[in-house]
Amino acid sequence: MKRTTKKGRPRLSPSEYRIRASVAQALGNANRLMILDALAVGEMCVCDIVKMLNCDQSTVSRHLAVLRNAGVVEDRRQGTRIFYRLACPCVTKFFDCIEEVIASQLSWRRMLFAGLDRGAK
Repeated sequence: MKRTTKKGRPRLSPSEYRIRASVAQALGNANRLMILDALAVGEMCVCDIVKMLNCDQSTVSRHLAVLRNAGVVEDRRQGTRIFYRLACPCVTKFFDCIEEVIASQLSWRRMLFAGLDRGAK
């Protein structure tokens, strides 16, 4: 019998958690998040991503390779140009989740500081 989480999802094996961690690690870089945010609008040429990030092409290529290896983006070649797009558009839901976490933290900190201000008076 496979164990489940509190939400009823099957509990994963350690190797499945390692796969999840590799995807999360690919998302753990500001430049890669900027790339994903731009690709959420549509496909982009590597040359345009280089301009957007104001980085050299080798750095951008490494970021794209990390995202591609994690299965987050896909590429296609057209002549000498390489274009990237989101392989899983659902990755943009991750941004919504991050925004909720940030908003929650800001709200909690405001309440904490408001309490400290009242205690100091």
